[in-house]
Amino acid sequence: MTYCGVVSIAGRPNVGKSTLLNHLVGHKLSITAHKPQTTRHSILGIQTVDDCQVIYVDTPGIHVTGTQKLNQVLNRTASSSLHDVDIIVFIVQAMVWNDDDQRAYDLVSNSGVPFFIAVNKIDTIKHKKDMLPYLTRIPSHERLKEVFLISARKGKGVDALTKSVSAMIPEAPWQFAEDELTDRSSRFLAAEAVREQLTRMLSAELPYALSVEVETFEETPGLLRIGAVIWVAKNSQKRIVIGKGGAQLKEVGTRARVSLETLFDNKVYLQLWVRVKEGWADDERALRSLGFENL
Repeated sequence: MTYCGVVSIAGRPNVGKSTLLNHLVGHKLSITAHKPQTTRHSILGIQTVDDCQVIYVDTPGIHVTGTQKLNQVLNRTASSSLHDVDIIVFIVQAMVWNDDDQRAYDLVSNSGVPFFIAVNKIDTIKHKKDMLPYLTRIPSHERLKEVFLISARKGKGVDALTKSVSAMIPEAPWQFAEDELTDRSSRFLAAEAVREQLTRMLSAELPYALSVEVETFEETPGLLRIGAVIWVAKNSQKRIVIGKGGAQLKEVGTRARVSLETLFDNKVYLQLWVRVKEGWADDERALRSLGFENL
């Protein structure tokens, strides 16, 4: 007898959804950064323990603001991931409940799917008793099964959450082999690893104006050769990404290569180019060419 189910990890941007997914599967699948909207695609993370396989879906953050086509695509991608799943884990940040949290909660509670609430980043709260008024303000709902206090970064409280999730997984055949961790391709993971370093290193606004596309991915004995294009929307952004004398792009490449070698457990030769595709974040054809769905 085996058990298998799909669990959506939902919430507003920057509450720790990707950090939680990476902890659950024990592998770096989703990129993380201290900037909203780092996650742009739904990513499956597969956790198989004993006879139970849980397929977690990491989603883009649900947000109110943003009028570009990219923002609309991200919201649709996140919303579509709340349906045809068995359970939702709705994540909020301890001591915070803003308009984006409320919008996300409304979508989750109206989905018809049972859900848990995970109050994340409790390691940032010095006195836990200070959270009591906040916890009493969390809306109740007939499909809300339980509220957990967790730190996805440190793993605190995550075991209790996963135990309750596993208890609700239905009897069904596994959808993936026991050793599979994701449905995403190596090319996709490589592109995301480069974008992670760009997001971490560049200014507050620029990460939302760029995307990464892997053009070449060649496996040779003992070496991966990866060529990736960094797409930006303006020539001025291209200059920022490259930096004075190419220093910025070189540092991005160095950090990304180290991350890729860890990800693929192999030596990596990485080449990066920066090209301009004006208005790509508001261009449906450009978004489709860069792998975005729900257009």
